[in-house]
Amino acid sequence: MNFGQAISTCLSKYADFSGRASRPEFWWFFLFQILVSVAASMVSDLLNGLMVLGLLLPALAVGTRRLHDIGKSGWWQLIMLTGIGYFLLIYWWVQPASDDAGVYDAASV
Repeated sequence: MNFGQAISTCLSKYADFSGRASRPEFWWFFLFQILVSVAASMVSDLLNGLMVLGLLLPALAVGTRRLHDIGKSGWWQLIMLTGIGYFLLIYWWVQPASDDAGVYDAASV
């Protein structure tokens, strides 16, 4: 999956928390968020805030689908609120796909 495909996939699955997301899909969208945030912050803080809010839901959705791909529940993203939990999430997000991740393929979550 290339950069453009990842962006279109993540934005078309804006609030789809079921299924799986590959590593390239997740990381290309992560890079897109950073680039959009940097560009928006150069224009104004208000625009940056609006862009962050606009991309929050698709970011959570692709993060959840990425966790499903390694066999974890998307609810693990809540540990990001602790601050230090972000490092654990990064570790999980870089892991290869799990063969037993089929538990989270359907809307059973």
